[in-house]
Amino acid sequence: MAEAPTHPIPDTPLARLARLLLVLGALYSLYLVLHPFTPLAKAEIPLLDIVQLQRSTHVLFLLLGGYLVAFYAPARRTFGSWLFFLLSLLPLYNFLFPNVPGVSLPLAVKLTGLLYWGVAVLPALLPRLRRGADLLAVLLALFPTLYQLRYFEELVYRAVLPQPWDMAMSFGLIMLVLGLVYRLLGPVMPALVLFFFAYNLYADLFPGALRGTRQGIDLLLGKTFNETEAGIYGLITGVSAKYLVYFTLLSGMISALGLGRVVANLAMALVGKSPATPGRVTGLAGVFMGMFSGSGAADTQFVATLTKPLYERAGYDRLIAAGIVATAGTIAIITPPVLGSIAFIMAEILQIPYLKVAAMAVVPALLYLTAILSFNEFYARKAGLPPVETPLGMGRRAYVLRYSTIFLPILLIIALLYLGYEVRTAASLALVAFVLLAYLDPTLRPKGFAPILQGLEEGFRTLLPIGAAVTAANLIFAMLVISGLTSKFSQLLQQVSGESLLLATLLTAVFSLILGMGVPPTATYVITSALTAPAIIALAKQNGIPESAAILATHMFLFYYATLADVTPPVALSAYAAASVFGTDPLRTGVYAARVALAKYLIGFFFLLTYAGTALLVVPVLEHSPPGEAWSLILWRVLAVAAGIVYFSASGVGYTRRPLRRWEAWALGLLGLGLLTPHPLLNLLSFVLGLPFFARGLTGRTREA
Repeated sequence: MAEAPTHPIPDTPLARLARLLLVLGALYSLYLVLHPFTPLAKAEIPLLDIVQLQRSTHVLFLLLGGYLVAFYAPARRTFGSWLFFLLSLLPLYNFLFPNVPGVSLPLAVKLTGLLYWGVAVLPALLPRLRRGADLLAVLLALFPTLYQLRYFEELVYRAVLPQPWDMAMSFGLIMLVLGLVYRLLGPVMPALVLFFFAYNLYADLFPGALRGTRQGIDLLLGKTFNETEAGIYGLITGVSAKYLVYFTLLSGMISALGLGRVVANLAMALVGKSPATPGRVTGLAGVFMGMFSGSGAADTQFVATLTKPLYERAGYDRLIAAGIVATAGTIAIITPPVLGSIAFIMAEILQIPYLKVAAMAVVPALLYLTAILSFNEFYARKAGLPPVETPLGMGRRAYVLRYSTIFLPILLIIALLYLGYEVRTAASLALVAFVLLAYLDPTLRPKGFAPILQGLEEGFRTLLPIGAAVTAANLIFAMLVISGLTSKFSQLLQQVSGESLLLATLLTAVFSLILGMGVPPTATYVITSALTAPAIIALAKQNGIPESAAILATHMFLFYYATLADVTPPVALSAYAAASVFGTDPLRTGVYAARVALAKYLIGFFFLLTYAGTALLVVPVLEHSPPGEAWSLILWRVLAVAAGIVYFSASGVGYTRRPLRRWEAWALGLLGLGLLTPHPLLNLLSFVLGLPFFARGLTGRTREA
């Protein structure tokens, strides 16, 4: 699930402290699963029993571990650093000189806030201060949590009228979170948070429909720190503490136990000897790894390292190979049962079972995989590549039979979720199952128990950038709720789109892709769902889609497009990960990743343009149509879209069973679009008209020509 690359930590006393804190953060999370069944459950310890304090402690571990890990990361100043710095001056000025009647902060409070700001922000412009500031940040991170623990009950009742030290702790915590996000993910996301913060402070200065009511700094800081579900420790931060940490620990444990190689080898064992073998292995490995981790960039890095020798032996163009790997790595974010962080946030926002989100992701994931594999097949044949096979040391069938038990923990997760167990319980038991599988199998057994501690450390370290981003996303959500910008933006979207659902979804898709160039998929989804979902849902209902189906389809549409940012240039984490392995230019790799499986950019549109379109998500039509009618609708849509994807892939490569002329490629692409459109007669006509393009020698051209 990692959303940013990590950096090696040397073996020093400080590094050992960092590793210890990461392990403690992991153990604290795992203990919370066991806590209700232990004697301590009767002791009523706030840190273990009150949800808000659990989240506060979770954020504390993120800050402690994050700043110690960032201590060893390279520091540099960019244009974004200046933007982060300048935007941070607005809340700082309002904190030091609050223009709010009746609010006067003592000098000690102002100096405390200034210290937090300096530690978090100044190293962005003065990189030499980074290491000292990071160590001081570790110490300063303790105080907001301790303050919350000491005054929790009082804080709940003074969210609107906070005390001076409430404001100091709130301001300090916000600055530390943004400083950590800057260090781990860059300046764009913290700058975005500060923009929405500034909007609340100066909403009356914005033009037209975006004009709002100016909010006082006391209200913003009070609600952020003191509110239960609307503040920094709200619902979205709760997703990191309640769900994400357990799946990153699961992923870290699999890596530390060496089970990732077994999963990848299973993908190799399932493909035959063919020119398209490298791409086939890439697609299956991306899906298999996605079942365990839900990370785009991390899985891309792993799959790229694994398959690079295969691509070189087959003679793939390096940019094509890197593009295929980057696209396949991103499939992890939408592969059940372990989806990316967006899925958990979606389940919490909509208050639906996580299993329902996972079920809706199945068909889009399979169609995404179809797009990758079909592009790969046509490219390998057009390029005339030689067949390659994957050595395993034993027969392919024997390997599958020997190690297919590796998927039992995943089946355990699905079974437990179906039986109604909590997600974190299912993930924790799956983690234990993986450990047992590794130590009970003589060919997989690690030496000693050090890999278990390493898995806990790696898992929590993987969480750091994700957890920090999710916490920052909660800040954005809180600022949007306070400002009322969500309703204003939705009204504006409806006006601009002229009440057209197609135009509204197109504008939203473009907005999501542009936004995703600078912020992680999690933040992209949070912002787009808050700003655009109400308008799209209203328009979908006007187009005859039942309300509950419109809600599900809209959020899956936003989920899908938020994940595409990982492979959309110029800023594409998966493309950068693939480029680092294949030695290609990251920007050109992003362009090729966007070209590979081009149809993936169109699939999401047809989730919600009509009721029939929602059949690609399965769940909405099963909830609103009789079973027979629903399944026939699902089958029709899946087959039509799959055929459309094949047509699009052939069009993009310019090859079917023979090279295609330019007009043929364009014609096949248009027929593919006809298959994607949810209209039975148009689908049938497009399919029939496209078949002749797959016949040899239709236009007298041969492969040699």
